[in-house]
Amino acid sequence: MSATPHQPTVTEREARQVAEAAREQDWRKPSFAKELFLGRFRLDLIHPHPMPAEDDVQRGEEFLAKLRDFCETKIDSARIEREAQIPDEVIDGLKDIGALGMKIDTKYGGLGLTQVHYNKALALVGSANPAIGALLSAHQSIGVPQPLKLFGTQEQKDVFLPRCARTDISAFLLTEPDVGSDPARLATSAVPDGDDYVLDGVKLWTTNGVVADLLVVMARVPKSEGHKGGITAFVVEAGSEGITVENRNAFMGLRGLENGVTRFHQVRVPAANRIGPEGAGLKIALTTLNTGRLSLPAMCVGAGKWCLKIAREWSAAREQWGKPVALHEAVGAKISFIAATTFALEAVVDLSSQMADENRNDIRIEAALAKLYGSEMGCLMADELVQIRGGRGFETAASLAARGERAVPAEQILRDLRINRIFEGSTEIMHLLIAREAVDAHLSVAGDLIDPDKSLSDKAKAGANAGVFYAKWLPKLVAGPGQLPRSYGEFNRHVDLSPHLRYVERNARKLARSTFYAMSRWQGRMETKQGFLGRIVDIGAELFAMSAACVRAEHLRLTGQHGREAYQLADAFCRQSRIRVDELFGRLWSNTDDLDRKVVKGVLAGTYEWLEQGVIDPSGDGPWIADATPGPSRKENVHRPIR
Repeated sequence: MSATPHQPTVTEREARQVAEAAREQDWRKPSFAKELFLGRFRLDLIHPHPMPAEDDVQRGEEFLAKLRDFCETKIDSARIEREAQIPDEVIDGLKDIGALGMKIDTKYGGLGLTQVHYNKALALVGSANPAIGALLSAHQSIGVPQPLKLFGTQEQKDVFLPRCARTDISAFLLTEPDVGSDPARLATSAVPDGDDYVLDGVKLWTTNGVVADLLVVMARVPKSEGHKGGITAFVVEAGSEGITVENRNAFMGLRGLENGVTRFHQVRVPAANRIGPEGAGLKIALTTLNTGRLSLPAMCVGAGKWCLKIAREWSAAREQWGKPVALHEAVGAKISFIAATTFALEAVVDLSSQMADENRNDIRIEAALAKLYGSEMGCLMADELVQIRGGRGFETAASLAARGERAVPAEQILRDLRINRIFEGSTEIMHLLIAREAVDAHLSVAGDLIDPDKSLSDKAKAGANAGVFYAKWLPKLVAGPGQLPRSYGEFNRHVDLSPHLRYVERNARKLARSTFYAMSRWQGRMETKQGFLGRIVDIGAELFAMSAACVRAEHLRLTGQHGREAYQLADAFCRQSRIRVDELFGRLWSNTDDLDRKVVKGVLAGTYEWLEQGVIDPSGDGPWIADATPGPSRKENVHRPIR
């Protein structure tokens, strides 16, 4: 695919360098997940389960009660699905109860909720209607409040945060028609002009963009005298002259989502609205997402809880061959999967969120794993619910109601959840992002060995450093507590969970050994082995989820909250997870990756074009990627701020 005339032409190496420069390079705090990938099972970092402060809990629970009442009395999810729009009065009501400011400090008019209770609120409102959850999440997790909280000046916080807390909806604009997860090709420009920057370009999939009052915009500042240049973040007034929302996009799910295409033509933005220095935009975006990514798995937890409720009620009422369908093993296995996975996913999200609140650990990998695992498992749970419901699962809620049955929107939740595997980093990109962090220690000591641009002396020095590192590290991967039959005995209660933690410890070491073997075998080609890296990450996700599930079960036992039942669910989840882990380990070395690459080359070359014969393509005409050439808009502005 050739670049459009205004699109920067970027080599693979240049794109990699841009992504690498945006990474947080240092690990100043411990990370349970990072240690896990290095073969070190640091249970002490997550157990005992971190606890929130009592006043934080009280404030959070008071808001959750208010939000629940609002959801039950003011939100008509069927209407939103039918009209493909959240009613203005619902958004106004959310503003009135402070839902726009859940994560904003009280001194700016927000509620000051912890990450834990913010996520619980998203799970609750997302279960009432996922489009509302997406609106609130995009506004606070990646919109104006979070980057300003982390990187904004005091003046910016004073000006914008009170607005975001009560009245103004915000959006985050990074993606462009021909730029997705490869921001090195970002084309929207911000040209310095006196005390302003002048923005030109087109942004795609701007969640909340249709109704937003404030925007976080990523744009490229050209390098010039006095200007470092690079991708830079700006707060932009959505009603500024030259901004046109050209289209409100429609999707297979989230029908109430206010997502659009936004064009900037000669839009003047004060330099005072720049967030951080020039060139720091991608780093700001990635750092914002460290905790921002937790919002999606939080809503997947809510979806899992709803799937479990419907599966329980339906499979007890529906009888086949003389007994409830739940008691047939084929259906029962699906219900067990939904129950155990919901428990584990909530454990992962709550643990990661509490660690984020305490700020003792670096949770960039934990949050990314939660997003990856939650979005994948959420889709699987919804799919299993549709299967349990049979034909009724495929039937719309409106159709069920029309013929006199309970209006259960099972097919809707499947459609609504599907985007989570793409939002805020697709599963494939998350695999690569997490894998990069997982091998960071190796690249830190041996990266120069495989860098073609490094001199022989640099390579020799790297070889010496690597020799020292691996001489100390590799022997520690041979044996550990996971081989001692009494390790983690404090988890032997109503059910014995200690074997599962021993399994995690043993397999963390096995995972680290496998990564080392792969780096030794493929060296500089390691980054091309995306199938292998994806499986490495998926194993890590399962081991993290098992750890979180066991720690949560013990936490609930100690606090007298369904401890016996929690142990049962944790045991069920770990047994299911271990089967998946064993399969993934087998597929590390026994797979069809090489053959798949050959087939793909054949497909692209047209070798198998004969296989496509015998069908009609109902697709319409038009380019695969819309033209995003800067210039004035020729379309009606569909921007509609809600006031």
